[in-house]
Amino acid sequence: MKKINEFKLTLDSKSINESFARVVVSSFVTPLDPTVEEIADLKTAVSEAVTNCIVHAYRDTCGKIYISGSIDEKSNVKIIIRDKGCGIPDVNQAMAPLFTTGGGDRAGLGFTVMESFCDTVKVRSKQDRGTTVTLVKKIEGKAKW
Repeated sequence: MKKINEFKLTLDSKSINESFARVVVSSFVTPLDPTVEEIADLKTAVSEAVTNCIVHAYRDTCGKIYISGSIDEKSNVKIIIRDKGCGIPDVNQAMAPLFTTGGGDRAGLGFTVMESFCDTVKVRSKQDRGTTVTLVKKIEGKAKW
């Protein structure tokens, strides 16, 4: 698919930047004339992925979160959230509903939420090298290019 538009963003893994990432992604898809629900879905999925980087990938340290996005000619939005943190030992286990390594204050629903709000979610991870989450969502609005 031919890319129509794309962006790249690097953030510190600080909680305050989670809302900034949400705003960037919602602004990026605006030319597609998304519904309020489509924007909310993308913002929620991005929020979950960025929060995973902050809470799990870097745990008690600050690292970088790399976010890129693209829109193709069929109005598919692809958002990639990547970190260079501790990695996930078992991706299948981590993606299971209610599984968490975050203790009692975490619900273990991050990947489940991402999957429910996006058309596809792919997770690749290597221990001590980081994790990449790819979110894809088709926007049904009328593109304004």
